Amino acid sequence: MRLLSTLAALLIAVASHAAPEIGKPAPEFTAKSASGQPIKLSDYKGKIVVLEWYNPGCPYVQKFYEPGKMQEFQKSVIAQGGIWLTINTGGKVKDLAQRTYYPSTAVIDDADGAVARAYEAKSTPHCFVIDEKGILAYKGAIDSIASTKKEDIEKATNYVLAAVKAVKEGKTPEVTSTKSYGCGVKY
Repeated sequence: MRLLSTLAALLIAVASHAAPEIGKPAPEFTAKSASGQPIKLSDYKGKIVVLEWYNPGCPYVQKFYEPGKMQEFQKSVIAQGGIWLTINTGGKVKDLAQRTYYPSTAVIDDADGAVARAYEAKSTPHCFVIDEKGILAYKGAIDSIASTKKEDIEKATNYVLAAVKAVKEGKTPEVTSTKSYGCGVKY
């Protein structure tokens, strides 16, 4: 009987978990930064928030970080008053807080995968843009060219920066959802 009640509770929990939807409130989360500080999404209400799933060993992530492009994107959003949260699910992030390599607002240690599950993050870099009211405005790939070639960055449409720009202007992004690409998120 106990097994049946445990299975029923598990099924209810799975059924109640809904995929994040464009135009709906972004899933709330509380997590710890790599430096141990608590991070709560609702603390950033009133600001545009970018969530970026990260894996330092992924060649798709390295495509952006090695030439400093992801850092440029992060600095640009932060300079406009936004928040950029880099989320590492299932990996070691112990030393990331001390590195200047990551100028994002915070690096989140999501070792238990709770934030990734809430957002159904599939790959690195999977990105989400949340508007000032906490509404999900964009989810998917960072850009339009699914490759590991650094030279493709300049040729691609950057969906994340376009979504941030649209939201900042009070508009709906032209593209609100794309298929993410990269290395699989490790739950």
